[in-house]
Amino acid sequence: MQAITVRDREAGLAGLSLTDLPHPHAAENDVVVRVHAAGFTPGELDWPATWTDRAGRDRTPSVPGHELSGVVAELGYGTTGLSVGQRVFGLADWARDGALAEYVAVEARNLAPLPADIDHTVAAALPISGLTAWQGLFDHGRLAAGQTVLIHGVAGAVGSIAAQLAREAGARVVGTGRSAHRERALALGADRFLDLETERLEEAGEADVVFDVLGGDVLDRSAALVRAGGTLVTIAMPPKVRPKDGRAVFFVVEPDRARLADLAARVRDGRLKPVVGAVRPLTEAPAALAPATRARGRTIIRVTED
Repeated sequence: MQAITVRDREAGLAGLSLTDLPHPHAAENDVVVRVHAAGFTPGELDWPATWTDRAGRDRTPSVPGHELSGVVAELGYGTTGLSVGQRVFGLADWARDGALAEYVAVEARNLAPLPADIDHTVAAALPISGLTAWQGLFDHGRLAAGQTVLIHGVAGAVGSIAAQLAREAGARVVGTGRSAHRERALALGADRFLDLETERLEEAGEADVVFDVLGGDVLDRSAALVRAGGTLVTIAMPPKVRPKDGRAVFFVVEPDRARLADLAARVRDGRLKPVVGAVRPLTEAPAALAPATRARGRTIIRVTED
């Protein structure tokens, strides 16, 4: 099969190449999925699991891309809950080959059924961003109706979904970003937008939940904006500065089949719209994923035509 692989850690995105690899094997409780569309997170080339397996052994050439949508092609021994020919979407395992390939072996529990009326390219943009947004807002941030949430990077992949989910939950949404993102943020449901290039972060005011995807100075200064009893949530790095009278949480997204199904239902109903940008074929993935060519919204790689 054809796949995008990486071999040289120092090369970064320039090290992506199209390669022929053996067909994956379905281990116990696995499924092999024929990939129709896949998503890629640039930061994953810095993740240790991209380069070594769980025992710390080198596993290159490795296949990146951990969001996928496709059709079940094979069931491993003991696999239940899914069937051959079923449309599915979800997360490829962090320490195994990912989804920028014609086929990928995935733990069945990491996948959810995909309704027939959701395009694979839309579904591939949903797993990491959707689960991260939900878990950050509600599982860790405990956001409730009537509260205020401050979302940094509100126009990005995670932030855009977080804004829609928070607004639907009855929260007031304040978003931050660059000036070019103002209109998009307001269209996503933000009640207010703060331009980090021209406005002081402190002008955002206090929030019950601050959801950060940026890290650095923005994360440090956000601790002072957390209302008493509130929560600072970040996926960027463990926070150095903590709220005086609140909690600080750093987390990594976890697979959740039931929540993926719930997110898919919201997409079907029109309550949630992942921001999909360019859709490119697998052969163009190395060029499409380079920062200079990244389009507005998530770049999705279409691997197999429907």
